[in-house]
Amino acid sequence: MEHPRQTSPSAETSDALPASDELADKVAEDLALTPAASQDVVAAAAETVPLEEEKVKDEIEIQIDLLSDPDWVVRREAVITLGEMGDERCVEPLARALRDGDWQVREVAIEALGQVGSPAVEILLKLLRDWDVRKYAILALGKIRDERVLDPLMVQLKNDEFKDDAINALVELGEPAVPKFIAALKDKDESIRQSAVLGLGRIKDSSSIDPLIAMLQDKDWFTRLIAAAALESIGDERGREAIKPLMEEVKEQGLWAAHLGPEHGGPGYGQVKLGLMHEILGSSELAPPVFGNQAPDS
Repeated sequence: MEHPRQTSPSAETSDALPASDELADKVAEDLALTPAASQDVVAAAAETVPLEEEKVKDEIEIQIDLLSDPDWVVRREAVITLGEMGDERCVEPLARALRDGDWQVREVAIEALGQVGSPAVEILLKLLRDWDVRKYAILALGKIRDERVLDPLMVQLKNDEFKDDAINALVELGEPAVPKFIAALKDKDESIRQSAVLGLGRIKDSSSIDPLIAMLQDKDWFTRLIAAAALESIGDERGREAIKPLMEEVKEQGLWAAHLGPEHGGPGYGQVKLGLMHEILGSSELAPPVFGNQAPDS
């Protein structure tokens, strides 16, 4: 009877060594390759950022080229896209778009420059010297919260051609424009004072109530009128109390609710008188609360 052959421990060890060496070599090889692979990953990640930047650059250039397209719809969409990008390189092309032959392109260019923000301020301030695009530059500046825009916009109040645009722009800026308007209430030019009153009446900031109450004593009657209307518009009780004497004066002069007949509490003015009266009242959006009627009531 044959007995199973016994293998000595030394033989087992001898047979196992080649397998262990093979495994060790493989592990060493993997470890040697790992740093290189990691470096490749890092390098690939590092290349991603420049590629993304290049993509943005390419897109900006594409949109700028589209500003020359003969189709105004294409130009309009390009302007909107550049505004959304908000890159400094978009400023000059968007400023040129303010001269576009189509008003719809010019309109979105104003909004786009507002989206770009502070980087657009410098070029817009330069455009204030150009009569052809001054209106659009003013409106664009009104969309940028930057202290540099306030004084140039206040200067435009002296220009009859653009003062309404300047008021609109300053009102859109809101609270930052309030101190400028309050300071302008002391201007020797009644037109500037009136513009300041109008602006404060539309912003409706509580800090303007006392200065507006003081304007009820202005030497110019129309300034007093719109100051009273501004206070009514703000809606503060102090202002309403302050304008009551002026409203009583209007009634004593027979000017309250002039479009109504005597049976309804008015003087019953005819069309000619109403037309002349509304020519004045229509110049102020704040006049109706004081006079009890609004052009062209008839």
